[in-house]
Amino acid sequence: MSEPAAGPRLSDRQRLSWLRLIRTQNVGPASFRDLINRFGSAEVALEILPELMISGGANRIARIPSVAEIEAELETARKAGARFVGIGEPDYPPLLRSMDNPPPLLAVKGNAAVFRLPGVAIVGARNASLAGIKMARLLAADLGRDGYGIVSGLARGIDTAAHQGSLSTGTIGVLAGGLDLPYPPENAGLCEEIAERGAVISEMPFGWQPRAQDFPRRNRLVAGAALGLVVVEAAQRSGSLISARLAGEMGRLVFAVPGSPLDPRAAGTNGLLKDGATLVTEASDISRAIAPLTGMRAPDVPPFQDPPDFSATPPPGESDRARVIEALGPTPVSVDEIIRHTGLHPAQVFMVLLELDLAGRLERHAGGHVSLVFEGS
Repeated sequence: MSEPAAGPRLSDRQRLSWLRLIRTQNVGPASFRDLINRFGSAEVALEILPELMISGGANRIARIPSVAEIEAELETARKAGARFVGIGEPDYPPLLRSMDNPPPLLAVKGNAAVFRLPGVAIVGARNASLAGIKMARLLAADLGRDGYGIVSGLARGIDTAAHQGSLSTGTIGVLAGGLDLPYPPENAGLCEEIAERGAVISEMPFGWQPRAQDFPRRNRLVAGAALGLVVVEAAQRSGSLISARLAGEMGRLVFAVPGSPLDPRAAGTNGLLKDGATLVTEASDISRAIAPLTGMRAPDVPPFQDPPDFSATPPPGESDRARVIEALGPTPVSVDEIIRHTGLHPAQVFMVLLELDLAGRLERHAGGHVSLVFEGS
């Protein structure tokens, strides 16, 4: 599991520019991709960003990290034994490429060969029962021996047990904060063990203390890095159910371990089973369902695609922007619907949406849907 992968890699200059761009406020994976598609490189996109933000109606121009700041983060990563991997590079987790709007760059510490194992995510309650912890550890160990890589979020309880059960066979820890700030702090030692034998990843900057809103982003990567996701214990309202929903939206298989109806920690998993999740009592329940998928080659998705032909039509004017904004509201709509409704050229609509996104006025949803962010919302 240790041979390096071959393939094209970013130059040092490109990596620095990519980091500057993705670290800029209001530049997320979707707007990053659109900027590269439209302007050809991160360097050119960085130059045009202020103009686009003004066109989108931003109240203030977001500060772009300086070259010195990004060089400092790169040096911090190097000292920590980590590196930044771009989406088009061979060390990028293959399954993440098939997600909607995958992170353009990931901080990675450890052996990227673990990404080439067929992945199974195991998640569950932080306040797990002893039976749940034992089950998670057993599933992870058995699946690991069968050649699967185990993905989880390094949280207390079920996540910790899943990582511990698969340390010797290959496990991937996904952090909600920077790689240098594992959460919870008591799992710092486990994080180092994972990095020695598997890999730890994060899309957040070094030094980033995880906030509540960062954990759903972490859950999205946990679900995206695996062919299927197993929930061992989960209450009715829990992050594990968010992970299960995200996995289902991505077309991943969803599994659940049944529990006692009297235990609130099993209410979420029992609910998943009622909704059609595959019942799990042993590892073979998972491997049998996933086996047909393991022979499938991970999609060789290029990091960016050809954009609409912006040269074939004039840039959007104020009246065009007004028509797009009028078509938007708090309810998500598809970009195709906006194009049909406004009658504008697709390139013009994409540009207005990009401007709104960079101005912090657009929210992106699954399936290519968008909505307008209203002040005070």
